[in-house]
Amino acid sequence: MRMRQLARAAALSGSATTRLVTRLEERGLLTRILCADDRRGIYTELTPAGSELLARARPTHDRVLADALAEGGRTPELAPLVDALHRLPAAR
Repeated sequence: MRMRQLARAAALSGSATTRLVTRLEERGLLTRILCADDRRGIYTELTPAGSELLARARPTHDRVLADALAEGGRTPELAPLVDALHRLPAAR
């Protein structure tokens, strides 16, 4: 994923994304790769350790998100939003 895409997906500024990527890189969880066709572009890629950590964290993340959405669905003001989110196609 390009850094700009990552910033957008994470709803972070460019500088906050750079700081986050630097910390994750220092922990060995991802690496930066220069774009071959545009040397100004930088991609981020999970390392094997990052992929392993993601796989271990995903069940907890999914469970906490499901619990939060269930709770939101019981709030009248949030129920329509939760219903709309459940109708979105799953992306994996």
